[in-house]
Amino acid sequence: MSRRRNLGILGAAFATAALITPRAATAADTPPTFTKDIAPIFQEKCEACHRPNSIAPMSLVTYEDARPWARSIRTRVEARQMPPWDIDRTVGIQKFKNDRSLSDDQVQTIVRWIDAGAPKGDAKDMPAPKHWPEEQGWYYASMFGQAGPDLVIKSTPWTQKSGANDTWWRPVVMTGITEPRWVRAIEIRPGSVKGRKITHHAIARLEQQEDNPLFAVSDDPTLAAQGGTFMEWAVGKQGELMRPNSGKLMLPGSKIHWDIHYSNGGEDVTDIVELGVYFYPKGQEPKYRQVLHLMGGTNAAGVDIPPNAVKQTEGFFVMRENGRVESFQPHMHLRGKAMEMTAILPTGQVQVLSKVSNFNFNWMTSYFYADDVAPLLPKGTILKITAWHDNTSSNKNNPDPNVWVGYGDRTVDEMAHAWVNVTYMGDADFKTELDARRALKGKSTQQQQQQQ
Repeated sequence: MSRRRNLGILGAAFATAALITPRAATAADTPPTFTKDIAPIFQEKCEACHRPNSIAPMSLVTYEDARPWARSIRTRVEARQMPPWDIDRTVGIQKFKNDRSLSDDQVQTIVRWIDAGAPKGDAKDMPAPKHWPEEQGWYYASMFGQAGPDLVIKSTPWTQKSGANDTWWRPVVMTGITEPRWVRAIEIRPGSVKGRKITHHAIARLEQQEDNPLFAVSDDPTLAAQGGTFMEWAVGKQGELMRPNSGKLMLPGSKIHWDIHYSNGGEDVTDIVELGVYFYPKGQEPKYRQVLHLMGGTNAAGVDIPPNAVKQTEGFFVMRENGRVESFQPHMHLRGKAMEMTAILPTGQVQVLSKVSNFNFNWMTSYFYADDVAPLLPKGTILKITAWHDNTSSNKNNPDPNVWVGYGDRTVDEMAHAWVNVTYMGDADFKTELDARRALKGKSTQQQQQQQ
């Protein structure tokens, strides 16, 4: 009797499972739709470039925009070529403020959507449109409740002729600053939509009389006299927001040294580049000063690549004061393969901070560390920038593996440096930051243990 009752219970259980399982499987196999599942991903990770009148070749804002590109999207997304995010996922810090990479789940959602025939879905599931600045709008203006930047500094015009070789335009422009002003945000933009097609990158270097060598752009004496680099803009970058209570300082009589790389756009284009500066209100002085440093191999001695070879180069930057590293951006050209930033502490301890293992010259991405992981490094730390260049036929971007490649501005030449933002602080403030970080880490560990 007992045995029969047990068998009856087991039979009922299997019967119930048989009823439940198909329903669960059906729900799990329901294909994603554009309106419900894909549009939110595109808004978050793709529309910054893939929207009308932006830099991408097609828009992904609407289903009608995206559907014709479904197969191409699948290929690029599955290979993690798009969105461009080349940080090595197995090395160093992995939390970034501007992380535009797709999670594994997001990649699989997009792949499943396309494999299912890319269904549109119900229109009522479509999220509200994301607001973007129209054409040449300023990204940060609305953040500060303004119509635009407090100061706009323009380069002098340059005409890039159709079919002409790459050009480096280097005018010098006065800032017009008559009193010290602290900067809380910066953005650079080409002056027109057509200008975006020919402007590969634009560097704004701030020349001003600095009394403290701490704020020099580089350990290289030929660059140190120019003061801290203000900002480097390239495709894939929008601007720089200073961490609260930190900023960059502009002094009276300062100048902007422009270094603008123009390429062939297929037609004659005359354009300028604009630097938008957002100030802290007068009387509101941030506690910490931030500098964008150029670190790594910066000259011919540091970049010397034989034909048909993979070459490693190294460059070093000494921290003259305690500081927090805010961001890391590799800069190389067509032979660029990988770049790594390592901190060698005064104790001899070595920490690999970040590595880009699949560098892509078309995307000059600056990786901004999240607040709770931005490296806090003591005075005397050496930041080591290691770069690898691939001058072989296996590098599909290599125009000619049979030539010797040296340092130079041209795309066919090479560079091997990183742009690194550092916020400096004295001993007492540095200790306070370290204590706060340790407390935050301890709290996080405790929460994890409680969840387990």
